[in-house]
Amino acid sequence: MIEITRLTKRYGGKPAVDDVSFTVRPGRVTGFLGPNGAGKSTTLRVLLGLDRPDGGTALIGGRRYRDLRHPLRTVGALLDGAGPVPERRAVDHLTWIAQSNRIPRRRVHEVLELVGLTGAARQRVKGYSLGMRQRLGIAAALLGDPEVLVLDEPVNGLDPEGVRRVRDLLREYAASGRTVLLSSHLMAETAETADDAIVIARGRIVAHGPLAGLSAGHGSLESAFFALTGDREGRGGW
Repeated sequence: MIEITRLTKRYGGKPAVDDVSFTVRPGRVTGFLGPNGAGKSTTLRVLLGLDRPDGGTALIGGRRYRDLRHPLRTVGALLDGAGPVPERRAVDHLTWIAQSNRIPRRRVHEVLELVGLTGAARQRVKGYSLGMRQRLGIAAALLGDPEVLVLDEPVNGLDPEGVRRVRDLLREYAASGRTVLLSSHLMAETAETADDAIVIARGRIVAHGPLAGLSAGHGSLESAFFALTGDREGRGGW
């Protein structure tokens, strides 16, 4: 389970997240939604130990990320901007990660097959398309067969088949009793994938609960999102 409690993070004295609290339960896919600059990425960076909070806590299974003994076996993550060395082959990139966390080499080939990259495993990453790079990032997140997945825009750049594959994977992962936190700006895809949603705007949580409840009375998740974030005309991304 992921537990964020009264989390605050400031940059230059300005709060990026302000007294944020929410829980992500196992057995469900939880969408993390918000306009650009709302605080999604900051929250995920603090959760994954990349930034230190100015207040509050961000715990995975009751522990801070930096206190996890085998991080990749507990939480798998995909963050925007995190990628492999372009000159490295995909299979070598995953093997290096596996060795750093004492993950069996066979798991490298399992995740490559899972994301549809077996045929391109020995190609250098610099020759990969955006969608192939995204698949490789998802493979790295799955490498440790973790109990928790934290994914930031996982279907970015994927073709329709890739989107469907990721959607099915996340649903199966949650159905097995594990925890999935999915950060996205794609309302339609989130509506197809998530069970619950957390909506953040201007650094504060404005809604948290089952997806059906958040959408009730609005006609769609997109309409509910604009109403909740105060962006009724959908201009928050510009």
